[in-house]
Amino acid sequence: MIYEVRTYRLKPRGVPEFIKIFGKAYEKRKNLSKLSAFFFTEIGMLNEVIHIWPYKDAGERERKRARSVSEKKYAWPPKVGHLQEHMQSEIFHPSPMTPEFPKGKMGPIFEWREYQVIPGMIGEVYKNWSKAVPKREKLSPLVMAMHTESGGLNKFVHIWSYESLDHRAEVRAEAATKGIWPPKGRRETLQIQTNKIVLPASFSPLA
Repeated sequence: MIYEVRTYRLKPRGVPEFIKIFGKAYEKRKNLSKLSAFFFTEIGMLNEVIHIWPYKDAGERERKRARSVSEKKYAWPPKVGHLQEHMQSEIFHPSPMTPEFPKGKMGPIFEWREYQVIPGMIGEVYKNWSKAVPKREKLSPLVMAMHTESGGLNKFVHIWSYESLDHRAEVRAEAATKGIWPPKGRRETLQIQTNKIVLPASFSPLA
């Protein structure tokens, strides 16, 4: 399984229109392939939308993307070019802990944490995390952990579900107090850490 993560930066105040146009077009596109998630930023880099597409492999991705454009019944891509300032596509592999995105309503608050990992250390990250995640997930669900195969390399993304921003603060405080989180490891693995709070669109499978 691979995930294509497409991150678009839009013109200021362009998110509502983008979601409306994209959501309408997706009603046809989902008959060919369905999203794993669709988010827009609430805190962090504003005016961003993130859509995540699952594929069995690179070959399936190429075939389905070609069909979505060539077969008129899918009405794809949506006509949103006038709203876009920047587009980025990355291919991710899911972690052993989260082989697939969950299905069903979660959130409605999601924290997207993005780490730049020291080259060659993603295996060490997963080793450390596999020991800590079971206890951490008793406090709030880990939606997905994944690392890049193409695009910006050595990037590690993990997405957490919370009931509210207050719930996030409570969970993180409890995890730190009890020594549950962050994961402990024998070696330093990270270079840069960033995060943002994202919300799901109404047509997102996680909404």
